[in-house]
Amino acid sequence: MVKTSEHMHDRPLISAGELNDRLGADDLAVIDCRFYLAEPDRGESEYLESHIPGAIYAHLDRALSAPKTGTNGRHPLPEIAIIKKQFSDWGIDTNVQVVAYDADAGQIAARLWWMLRYLGHEQVAVLEGGFGAWAKAGHPTRGGREERSARSFQARPQTSMRIDIADLLRLNKTAPRLLIDARDPVRYRGDKEPIDPVGGHIPGARNRPWQENLDQDGFFLSSETLKEHYARVFRGASPDTTVVYCGSGVTACHDLLAMEHAGIRGARLYPGSWSEWCADPARPVETGPEPQATRPPD
Repeated sequence: MVKTSEHMHDRPLISAGELNDRLGADDLAVIDCRFYLAEPDRGESEYLESHIPGAIYAHLDRALSAPKTGTNGRHPLPEIAIIKKQFSDWGIDTNVQVVAYDADAGQIAARLWWMLRYLGHEQVAVLEGGFGAWAKAGHPTRGGREERSARSFQARPQTSMRIDIADLLRLNKTAPRLLIDARDPVRYRGDKEPIDPVGGHIPGARNRPWQENLDQDGFFLSSETLKEHYARVFRGASPDTTVVYCGSGVTACHDLLAMEHAGIRGARLYPGSWSEWCADPARPVETGPEPQATRPPD
């Protein structure tokens, strides 16, 4: 009898113990997303050395991002047809539960989580604590490269989940909106910018570093605690008029994952994020601490 997994449509997070109980299911795809910005080959090397049995590797630059042009950000989203083929090659279809993980905190795995949700695949969860939690719990690992038999992924783009630069600029002038910047406060304020050519943030944005979604052990805060935290960020604004960004559209997904965990839905991702915004010197830049109120439209 073929082992099957229990789908977790309404659960964006899964524990190491829960995943271990379902490991080996025919309709379960485990994706290793380990990646380090300063060492882009390190994550794949770690995967080849040791990973969750059955997991396939997803490289952030090669598999979860499109080529860079110099103006479209550091990790632009691939075209839908390309993502669809990649997910099909990874053996994902409407019957498959996906579990994504990275080294620990979920900041890279959240990108894959969001991409699958964006294309209408709701059976996806992020492993709490990542590979670190899995290994610490003593669950099995193995090395080498793995593959899954291809399936036919059906892409159903949820266009309301994202916003591009043109729409963001238009929205900024015509309608109230809340921008949330998921980067470190030092980069948000423009005190120091180690990655992009310009420091600061999009005018009016509020700062919600993705790291604040986690407790001291690197696990997500409870849904109730996160709901309280985000209520202070929203200050009465609606998630439906909220746009989240970061440096390159990756860790902003961590904020969106935390919101989903807290039962907050409707916020959109700006995939190009700061690296795309600041590529054009004509776009306005704000520096300094977070404003106490959203700046009115120009």
